[in-house]
Amino acid sequence: MNQASPDSAFRDAEQVLAGLGSTPEGLSETEAGRRLRETGPNELPVRPPEPAWRILARQFRGVVVLLLVAATGVAFLLGDRIEALAILVVLVVNAGLGFVTELRAHRAMEGLRRLGVKEARVRREGRVRSIAATQVVPGDVLVLEAGEAIPADARLLQARELRLNEATLTGESVPCLKGSAPLQPSETPLPLADLANFVFKGTLVTSGGGEAVVVATGPGTQLGRIARLVEDTEDEPSPLEQQLDRLGRRLVWLVLLVAVVVAGTGLLRGADPGLMLKTALALAIAAVPEGLPAVATITLALGMRRMARRNALVRNLPAVETLGSCTAICTDKTGTLTAGIMSVARYVTPGREFEVEAHGYGPTATFDPPETGALETALLSGLLPNRAGIREEDDGWVLEGDPTEGALVAAAASAGLRREEVLERWPEVAELPFSSERGFMATLHRGEDGSVTWAKGAPEHLLPRCDAEWEGVELADDDRRRWLDRAEAMGSEGLRVLALARSGPGAAQGDTLAEDDVRGLHLAGLVGLRDPPDAGVASTVLLLRRAGVRTVMITGDQAATARSVAEELGVLEAWETTLGGAEFLALDDDGLRLAVSDVGVFSRIDPEGKLRIVDALQDRGEVVGMLGDGVNDAAALRSADVGVAMGIRGTEVARDTSDLVLLDDRFQTVAAAVEEGRVIFDNIRAFIFYLFSCNLSEVLVLLLAGLAGLPLPLLPLQILWLNLVTDVLPALALAVEPPRADVMSRPPRDPGRAILSGRFLSSVGLHGGLLTAATLGVYLWALGSPSTTPVQATTVAFTALAFTQLFHVVNARDVRPVLWTRRMLRNRWLGLGVGAAVALQVLAVQWGPLQAVLRTESLPGSIWAVALGVAVLPVLVSQVARARRSASSVPGPPPEAPSAPESSSPAGP
Repeated sequence: MNQASPDSAFRDAEQVLAGLGSTPEGLSETEAGRRLRETGPNELPVRPPEPAWRILARQFRGVVVLLLVAATGVAFLLGDRIEALAILVVLVVNAGLGFVTELRAHRAMEGLRRLGVKEARVRREGRVRSIAATQVVPGDVLVLEAGEAIPADARLLQARELRLNEATLTGESVPCLKGSAPLQPSETPLPLADLANFVFKGTLVTSGGGEAVVVATGPGTQLGRIARLVEDTEDEPSPLEQQLDRLGRRLVWLVLLVAVVVAGTGLLRGADPGLMLKTALALAIAAVPEGLPAVATITLALGMRRMARRNALVRNLPAVETLGSCTAICTDKTGTLTAGIMSVARYVTPGREFEVEAHGYGPTATFDPPETGALETALLSGLLPNRAGIREEDDGWVLEGDPTEGALVAAAASAGLRREEVLERWPEVAELPFSSERGFMATLHRGEDGSVTWAKGAPEHLLPRCDAEWEGVELADDDRRRWLDRAEAMGSEGLRVLALARSGPGAAQGDTLAEDDVRGLHLAGLVGLRDPPDAGVASTVLLLRRAGVRTVMITGDQAATARSVAEELGVLEAWETTLGGAEFLALDDDGLRLAVSDVGVFSRIDPEGKLRIVDALQDRGEVVGMLGDGVNDAAALRSADVGVAMGIRGTEVARDTSDLVLLDDRFQTVAAAVEEGRVIFDNIRAFIFYLFSCNLSEVLVLLLAGLAGLPLPLLPLQILWLNLVTDVLPALALAVEPPRADVMSRPPRDPGRAILSGRFLSSVGLHGGLLTAATLGVYLWALGSPSTTPVQATTVAFTALAFTQLFHVVNARDVRPVLWTRRMLRNRWLGLGVGAAVALQVLAVQWGPLQAVLRTESLPGSIWAVALGVAVLPVLVSQVARARRSASSVPGPPPEAPSAPESSSPAGP
């Protein structure tokens, strides 16, 4: 059984039925059963969720983690079980944190399935019956009524004032009117929103009714197509994950090089091979920052908690940081940049215009100038031929019916015209419903002076039925053209325009209303409605632009409306253009890749188009955040570097495929998340700088002592203690360092630039050298002192290095000097972390049980004083150098890594 080809929209209903082997009476039960066996059930395939064991296994794939696994194995082979167990604890803690944070089922396909319909009404063998929606087959004739969901993609055979809410699939901001007439052939494919004679699986009938023949079921529907796009879209590692992976690969070579050099030098000098192997292990432990995976995970988790307090719920941990490196935010228009509520913006009556300030569907609109008799006629012309209603509930005014009609009811109520009260004066006796062919709606009302027809509709359809303006001024053809030009000008401002009219005084009417009766009307004016920009969006777009982040609008709405909203909100920059549906579809992938960087607004875009736009931006090196709320956004949300879904009005599918969910549906929350992401990366870079300079100092202390033929100043377990205790606690405190003032006034970081850049490494090297010089200096002093034993000399080196590293955390906080500023006191957790590490180090030296494990000896007060005094010198040297440089330099954009005494490269906030 062949399903209908895409040109069904351009054929007569009879031709479509014939092509599907069906009739207006529907299929026979026998034929329907045969087709069901051939095409399968009308449901979407669902990929099973990712098993928990695979998520757990993924926690061990990083290169740094593999280095730790190797170090654990070597330690066990050498018999150093305490060292091995300590490293193993680090591995377990890190894997547990990542597993608990990331454990979630990928339920995107299941969410798509839940959009399905349980039952469907079909006509088979001439009778209407209800069947399970999964049993619908191509060729079935659907019977559609208001409030029902569409069970399959179908071509309309007839439509009676049929309106559908297709927002989740097409992005249209208002219910769309459907008809059964064939469309005019087009040389380019039409966007889904333009297929006015089609209905799609998963959309909802809001009013009217009709019949349609099914052309596609299950995977063959547009919803199924989206499911395949989501299924085929692979999750890419975040920029931070890629950076840390590259970082780990460099560490592998560093560890191997250092271990080979030291072990080889010792063996050439005739040292004990077992001792050299242990020394190589000590160097490997010193070179690998054991706390890095755990601290990175905890930092992201802390950022996730801060984002949650700002109404951004993180579902994928690396996305916390990725938003901070975004260069483009792709977003829908309706309900994201706009309020998602239709409101009257302007009435144009003969001789006067009225600007309207309206919010929501309550009777709260104001008119400038205040309403007059001419405006009252226009208000009544929008109120009476109307089927919407508004009602007040505890949490505000609620719309019942079409948003456009609801806005007209609210505007009239604001002027004191309540529909129920007006109908007492003008009871309705007949209705001519709206249809796409006639383009207007009219109702007949009986009043004190006779019957009166009130009408509203598209200006091009209603104006030819008007022969005068209200108050009796005759309308000539030139006058009608003037009104049409005025309507077109209002449309170019992003307004949806309707014409308003009523029959003239004394017009005789009966109790029925036919289309031919709606003639000789008097034009009451035009009304322009809009979905207004949401409060604060314009300032947020400007804030993102200052931060180097483009806002790209991708919408299913008309080009004129999209451009008007974009210009009002500042989305379009001077050099940016707009691209409509037909032009977009005419571009191949290469053409789109060339055009995408100059386009600020895409209109009439279907789900696959959104995915193409995201992919094209990524191909140009952009880091893309995608905002969406509907099924039509799912594939793009998954493909983007960061998918952001709306938490309130977003569909389950959008939320399940996203990395971040906005709990308040506000665009401003995206900017807050971008800021938080930048702060997180600054803090990650700060503690990487801190850990690497500390680990480098450990490597240099061992390497230089070995090359000089000195006894080992540090034992392997002492190094592990430094890496896990005195390093990790301050590093964790750096994870909550407050943001710098310039966090949203600098461009996004280049995701392709390695964390270990040349300037970063030079800064790490200079600071590591300072820590090394201080430690080796006090170690040589202790070795030469007759009052210290060899074990005490090792303990002095161990303690001095611990304190130099703890005090060095001040240098990692900011490129500018910190010691003499208020910033020194802004991170209370830093004081607690350093204080706890100091207390633990004192215990490691003075407490018997830890002395036995770490092989230390108690130190007298005088040696403690020397160790502390030497430990302060590196931070004083660095802070004085920074203060001198800050006093002589002109403020500029921040560099990229923490400043060394002779370098201006910062890292951190």
